[in-house]
Amino acid sequence: MPYLLTGFAIAGLIILFAGMFTVSQQEAKIIQRFGKFHKVAMPGLNFKVPIIDTIAGKVNLRVQQLDVPVETKTHDNVFVRVTVSVQYAVEQTKIDQAFYSLSDVHSQMSAYVFDVVRARVPTLNLDDTFEKKDDIAGAIKTELTDEMNNFGFRIIRTLVTDIDPDHKVKEAMNEINAAQRFRVAATEKGEAERILKVKLAMAEAESKALQGKGIADQRKAIVEGLRESVDEFQRSIPGATPQDVMNLVLMTQYFDTLKEIGASSATNTILIPHSPGNLTDLSAQLRNAMIVADQVGHPQPHQGHERYHHHA
Repeated sequence: MPYLLTGFAIAGLIILFAGMFTVSQQEAKIIQRFGKFHKVAMPGLNFKVPIIDTIAGKVNLRVQQLDVPVETKTHDNVFVRVTVSVQYAVEQTKIDQAFYSLSDVHSQMSAYVFDVVRARVPTLNLDDTFEKKDDIAGAIKTELTDEMNNFGFRIIRTLVTDIDPDHKVKEAMNEINAAQRFRVAATEKGEAERILKVKLAMAEAESKALQGKGIADQRKAIVEGLRESVDEFQRSIPGATPQDVMNLVLMTQYFDTLKEIGASSATNTILIPHSPGNLTDLSAQLRNAMIVADQVGHPQPHQGHERYHHHA
């Protein structure tokens, strides 16, 4: 009798341990009894009746992502490959429905994505497709939310992650963009050159204006200096006329010029005639010029009277 009780106890422990099982975090297991849904086992330690209850399968409760590539054509007859990413999860209150409703979740979800993309993109030009990709993603989410909620799935987010036109179209677009950039660069370069020329012209005009002002100021200073020299010379030498002073200044400037020419090694100035034998003639010419200038500056009244009687 004791052996029989021991056997029953061992058998009971075996049955007890056989009915115990664990469920991982972010998972759920479907328990069936005689082939019919019985309950959902949540994460942690669970118990089922051996032989009577069976584990039909498990459901992933994590957020999952499905990438769906769709080949379609835009309104301007450009073939594009649109990639849509769908993030979804199983509703906690509809785990059994999500397990039993759909045989292939990815295929059936992809069908809805295909339907929305091929209904929207053919109404848009290629440029509009790039600009309105968020609108396309929003339409896909609305469609999937309405449909997949009936099967126990929650659509979290939909994203249009890539729009890839045919490679020939991309090459043409790149060439167009390159040509536009070249035109902009040429325009900017021309504008820069124009501004530079204008600035150079303005600078040259300003430089010439300043140069002219400098020459005028220099001449004004020379005249002022000559005036002061003449006044000082007349005060120092009584009887000297302004013409005498100017003759002396002329002689001084002449010989200063000869001195500067002789001191320069790179000069190519030639004075004709200017040999040592002609110095006497040069002095006579300067002296005669001074005398004539003096006579012009101081005419004698009686000369005209004598000339009149002579001709008579």
